[in-house]
Amino acid sequence: MPTVTLRPWTRRALTTLAGAGLVLTLAACGGPAGVGGAAAKDDASGPELKIAMITHSGAGDTFWDIVRSGAEAAAKKDHAELLYSSDPDGARQAQLVDQAVDQKVDGIIVTLAKPDAVASSVKAAVAAGIPVVSINSGEDAWQALGVLAHFGQNETIAGEAAGTKLDELGAKKVVCVVHEQGNVGHEARCDGLAKTFTGSVERLYVNGQDMTNVASTITAKLQTSPDIDYVVTLGAPFAMSAIDAIADAGSSAKLATFDLSADAVNAMKAGKIQFIVDQQPYLQGYEALDNLWLYKTNGNILGGGKTVLTGPQILTSADADKIAGFAKNGTR
Repeated sequence: MPTVTLRPWTRRALTTLAGAGLVLTLAACGGPAGVGGAAAKDDASGPELKIAMITHSGAGDTFWDIVRSGAEAAAKKDHAELLYSSDPDGARQAQLVDQAVDQKVDGIIVTLAKPDAVASSVKAAVAAGIPVVSINSGEDAWQALGVLAHFGQNETIAGEAAGTKLDELGAKKVVCVVHEQGNVGHEARCDGLAKTFTGSVERLYVNGQDMTNVASTITAKLQTSPDIDYVVTLGAPFAMSAIDAIADAGSSAKLATFDLSADAVNAMKAGKIQFIVDQQPYLQGYEALDNLWLYKTNGNILGGGKTVLTGPQILTSADADKIAGFAKNGTR
């Protein structure tokens, strides 16, 4: 994988550590070999593990395809089954955790975007003797729930990085588009952005399950606030909708986004997205599953009680060619 220069906030963040459905479905364990520290298995020997990954993803969110791809690669290497399920509703996500416990899985990977909603179910899984690791969301919540480790980026630091970059680009008024109300990670991103950005920041809440709503809401905001010069979305699919919204509004606003996809990288290369804040979701899925394998087979836990940081990295058009192939293959 090509080297991307780490910005000061990335180096600071890394000092904390070196280094849709309601029914669980069996994921085909394919994809790249991955980057874990354990030796790959080419035969049927070794332990058979059943690992459930339960996220808050909504249908069609390409970010979670990348997370899942990383977990599938680790599952193939570790000779494990991956059971993937998701629901953006906190209560229904908790039910999926309960189902995994009932199935007596060997480990659970869970997102904590709405920690209060899933807390009881996660604690019940831990009490049942099932090791749990968290990914992506819930950096402030995982330790209190008995979770072994957390893999993701510090969302406040990621927001701060975006705010600093916007200052560098001369932005004056930014709208931060939140596509999932109640998601603690999304709010932290906008909070961090507002902390370092010297201009003004507004939040715009959209229905992330309805891309027509996303586009029309952004268009309406830009039409009523023509002084907005930057739109910041919190996910690549929403950035693609924002491109159309900016055009429909006849706005001169520019666009930045958190999280990438192959389409977003191409849009950045074409100058339609100015920068992307990347948290390397492939690593989140891969390392979370591999950590459960390490724990079950060797008793090892990554992180030393700290979050295992996978980002942020600020990517610009200068990085597009280096990462386009990886994005197309689902590893970035």
